[in-house]
Amino acid sequence: MTTGSVHSWDVATAVDGPGTRFVLFLSGCPLRCLYCHNPDTWHMRDGHRMTVDEVMVEVAKYQRFIEVAGGGLTISGGEPLLQPDFTAEVLHRAKQLGLHTALDTSGFLGARASEELLTDTDLVLLDIKSWDPVIYRHVTGGEVAPTLEFARRLSALHKPMWIRFVLVPGHTDAEDNVAGIASFVSTLDAVERVEVLPFHKLGAPKYAALGIPFPLADVPSPDTDLVRRVRDQFAGCGVPVH
Repeated sequence: MTTGSVHSWDVATAVDGPGTRFVLFLSGCPLRCLYCHNPDTWHMRDGHRMTVDEVMVEVAKYQRFIEVAGGGLTISGGEPLLQPDFTAEVLHRAKQLGLHTALDTSGFLGARASEELLTDTDLVLLDIKSWDPVIYRHVTGGEVAPTLEFARRLSALHKPMWIRFVLVPGHTDAEDNVAGIASFVSTLDAVERVEVLPFHKLGAPKYAALGIPFPLADVPSPDTDLVRRVRDQFAGCGVPVH
């Protein structure tokens, strides 16, 4: 029986895919993004073990409400592809119920996504955290190449994508960095939207509770002019921006 490490679940609207959605947050992530607002999802050991059947019991409680609201199920994290078998089975069971499915991922572990997993995924929420490899390594601790390769794979499959980019002043906001992402995204098939997400500090209390210094405590949120400039850069490449 397939089990996974689950952090929590929630019912949310218009943030994690279309409509009202059952969002399953898994524990464990290979990256350490400086702006991460969920440091409590970093380690698989900090989650609680659940079987797929147990997850689907929870989903069933909201199924009718989700269907009426035009939503579905989203698997988020942490990083869902750190637990690919569990993620794949939950997505498959959700599709059997007739629910729209979404996968929220950094793409860093995209090679772990099987063809079956992607077949059962209606939408991928793909975080492209930087274009410049040096900046990517600085803000995440990882490499950008696997994410770009995963994006190309999704494009070849004509898999609908929402691209997400977190705008952090002094870290990810360089014009060349944004231009690189925008140009790359413009080459992909089936990108429905790009979401420019302004950096915020809402997760700071979680760092304090865990006794972890918040790396970007002194970094301000981007001002209106910066957000507009970045949105315009994406739009200038013919990319739909939301």
